[in-house]
Amino acid sequence: MKTELIIRSNSSDIDFALLKDGRLTALNNESNENKFSVGDVFLAKIGKVLSGLNASFVNVGYEKDGFLHYHDLGAQLKSLNKFINGIKTGKIKDYTLKNFQLEKDIDKNGSIVDVLKSGQSSLVQIVKEPISTKGPRMSSEISIAGRYLVLVPFSDRVSVSQKIMDPLEKERLKRLIKSIKPKGFGVIIRTVAENKKVAELDKDLQNSLERWVVMCKKIRQSKAQQTPIKVLSELNRASSILRDIFNDSFTSIVTNDETMYLETKEYLQEIAPEKESIVSLYRSKLPIFEKFGIERQIKTSFGRTVSMSKGAYLVIEHTEALHVIDVNSGNRSNKAMSQADTALEVNLIAASEIARQLQLRDMGGIIVVDFIDMHTPEHRQKLYDHLRKEMAFDRTKHKILPPSKFGLVQITRQRVRPELVIKTQEPNPSGLGEVEAPIVIIDKIEAELDKLITLKEHKKILLNVHPFIAAYLKKGIPSIQHRWFTKYKKWIKILPRDAYQYLNFEFTNNTGEPIN
Repeated sequence: MKTELIIRSNSSDIDFALLKDGRLTALNNESNENKFSVGDVFLAKIGKVLSGLNASFVNVGYEKDGFLHYHDLGAQLKSLNKFINGIKTGKIKDYTLKNFQLEKDIDKNGSIVDVLKSGQSSLVQIVKEPISTKGPRMSSEISIAGRYLVLVPFSDRVSVSQKIMDPLEKERLKRLIKSIKPKGFGVIIRTVAENKKVAELDKDLQNSLERWVVMCKKIRQSKAQQTPIKVLSELNRASSILRDIFNDSFTSIVTNDETMYLETKEYLQEIAPEKESIVSLYRSKLPIFEKFGIERQIKTSFGRTVSMSKGAYLVIEHTEALHVIDVNSGNRSNKAMSQADTALEVNLIAASEIARQLQLRDMGGIIVVDFIDMHTPEHRQKLYDHLRKEMAFDRTKHKILPPSKFGLVQITRQRVRPELVIKTQEPNPSGLGEVEAPIVIIDKIEAELDKLITLKEHKKILLNVHPFIAAYLKKGIPSIQHRWFTKYKKWIKILPRDAYQYLNFEFTNNTGEPIN
């Protein structure tokens, strides 16, 4: 698989588009105004402590207080608070934890009023960014993520990602980490650590330890400052994305910003020096997202309706509590296949697109998918296995329940940041309301044409469209009309129709009768 990362930067925002074999699979935006990202650590002030919820509110400087539940405090809360107080008072100057005496773990079923008090300072980490009207979700179980390892202070436990399946490799990694990790720190071994040498793992571990020391120094310097204060920032978004997803399949990283270009090369030099050459600086006058076809894919991927191959499409609806996705076969038919086989084929296509949509839009919470009814258990199992396979590449925690006999599939997916919503409709040229982006109609026309030529033999095919669309299809050398001729070995005559609305179209034969 060919993987590309395209980075577009301007004065206020940075956009990251991940392409797999040219298809947009992830889109992230980092705003200079975003000061609250997953992984950031704050020296914050505890607000109201609510015994009824067994939780407290935390002031981290956001307009809405963060939320800290008792179960997110971490068993080592007393050790953490003792260590932080020691730093602030100057009693602790060695940040390695090798001589630090741990306190007793808190009761896992205890009450928050016994361990936290309103007004006290506490170290917290963002585990879920602010969403809608809610403030960030916080945790006192601090962790520092590296490329191969996650460093967990006040612990001695070494655990391995469940996605590493080989028991011998798991044992090897555990043995290596136990031999190099410092006292007082636990380690979570990430999936990408599989088959890595001890030198690479140790380098990553030392980088995380350096970040821990920098954080402790900021806490010491903050004693005269008013809390809250950010004491540890997550890596810049480019580095964090590369840290989490970079692998041998990456063939290019392209950015239009020279600073980002240098930062990316520097980071790759650290984690994969043999891949440094894949980073390039984009200098063309044509906007970078247009050059790589990303703008077009955004227009066609973020609407309420998402077209798929062979005339099938998804309808995606959002409510406060859940997302609902309806799978439709359109007017597709195939005489060579039974109704059951056709339903299975469309559902398998839809499952692949749904897996892509969940990652692309970063949809979280409960997702209910209404697949086309399948009456045989074998087909339902095949769909379930295919959906799980497609979702296996999703790094966000999720769970998929088997389809019911009515074709309903329930997916739960962790929500850690707001869903990505992009408006795809544009002002109607006639001045009345809004219409789909014009680029969407071209995709719909091509999908319908592909179906007509694939499934049936028509001597002549005429396309009736609004004059604006007709002009667009005929424009340029080669035009879209010429490209169709090369692809299908058939000339598609285009007829401008003044009476047609902007986004209407119809295929007819040479006598004017509709064909479908």
